[in-house]
Amino acid sequence: QVGEAVRMFVIDTEWSDEEVGKNPVVVINPEISDRQGRITWEEGCLSVPDYNATVERDARITLRGTDLDGKPIVEHAEGLRAVCIQHEVDHLDGILFIDRISRLKRSLYVKKRKKQLAEESG
Repeated sequence: QVGEAVRMFVIDTEWSDEEVGKNPVVVINPEISDRQGRITWEEGCLSVPDYNATVERDARITLRGTDLDGKPIVEHAEGLRAVCIQHEVDHLDGILFIDRISRLKRSLYVKKRKKQLAEESG
């Protein structure tokens, strides 16, 4: 829509009230490499309302991309940070965390959500 093929996300994994929002990281055209180990984490997402599920992802990754000034970014991430980065890159690829859970759990969520939407619309 803007004449440029740009993939971008903003991430902030700070938890303390004093730090949240102070140092968000913008990553343009992110690529993940050097995937190591596995970790499970309970994820949620504004794109999937009222639902959390345990998702298995890579425990350690290397993120490459550029910042808003065009400078290269290389970050070695693990744990929560690695999970969040993978979650955001998935969004850029059209993948939601529910696409990474079992078919049964996903179908139960879809059924529940359809019921909620039907009740809301009367």
